[in-house]
Amino acid sequence: MLYGIAAATAALLLAALFAALLRVPALRAGIVERRRQRPLPLLGGAAVVVVTCLVAWAGEWTRVAPLGEGVAQLLVAAACVAALGLVADVWRLRARVLVAGTAVAAACVVPYEETGVAAGILAVLWIVFVSLAFRALDHADGVAGTVGVLTAFGAGACAAAEVMDGLAVLLSVLAAALTGFLMHNWPPARIGLGACGSLFTGFLLANAAVFTRAGYAIGTSVGVLFPLTAVATADVLLVVLSRRVAGRSLLRSGPDHLAHRLRRLGLRAPGACVLLGILAFCSVSVGVLVDGGWTGEGAVLWVGGGVLVVVLGLFRVPAYGPRRRMPPPTSPQVRAQLRVRNG
Repeated sequence: MLYGIAAATAALLLAALFAALLRVPALRAGIVERRRQRPLPLLGGAAVVVVTCLVAWAGEWTRVAPLGEGVAQLLVAAACVAALGLVADVWRLRARVLVAGTAVAAACVVPYEETGVAAGILAVLWIVFVSLAFRALDHADGVAGTVGVLTAFGAGACAAAEVMDGLAVLLSVLAAALTGFLMHNWPPARIGLGACGSLFTGFLLANAAVFTRAGYAIGTSVGVLFPLTAVATADVLLVVLSRRVAGRSLLRSGPDHLAHRLRRLGLRAPGACVLLGILAFCSVSVGVLVDGGWTGEGAVLWVGGGVLVVVLGLFRVPAYGPRRRMPPPTSPQVRAQLRVRNG
């Protein structure tokens, strides 16, 4: 207990320090993305990854807080996914490379002995989905970090209920590191999570939830896993629905995520983060209650209904501007441009 508090405090302070120190090197190296007409450095995720791994391995090395069977391998796999995300931040890897790398890492750590092969394959697919969903959540300042902190607390509570102390400590360290990062990522953000931090966060949270539910029936596990990641799921569903209806490529970015549409409704960036945090807290709480047996599995239907209402409600908020129509080749504007080009 005392080590968990000390580890979380150290993770919070170190993540805040490292995120501040990595901001200028990221800007100088050009590891940035354009967000609201400003360059945002993307090495904040690296700070979260390094601090989480260092603090967790300190507990393992000193044997004060051993990670437990399978959790050490999970942390190694998450670090490999983070490294792949860092490469994507620097060199812009194709999406299919990220999907394949995350799937391989997930397949290496899923506990098939307890889940069975069929459920294990479903778990791999779900882990990849959640990892990419958290990657998509990093579309606006503060959103991925806020949802990640709340989800980590919920998954940590489930791990503690299953007497997986090492996993619970790891998740508390992750939550603290994300909180330290949020000191620099709260709107207006000075540094971003990037693919490195968002994939690491989603991968670690999804795998931790699978570990806590290994050995349980698939139906009861869905009643826990879905509420833990309901906000990230809603964001993905909204984006996919919007882009399919608009005839846009699913890989083409756009202002069509949850936070973007909340901004269009008049909320400021901090307000959108707070509202999404409240929604995440409510859904994660349902997952924890179902996991602990304090409420029935039917409670997940309320979460599913809430996700449906949010997606369909925000879908009606315009996300894309009117398409610019190109003038016909024989229009006076085109003829004038051609005369200018030809001298």
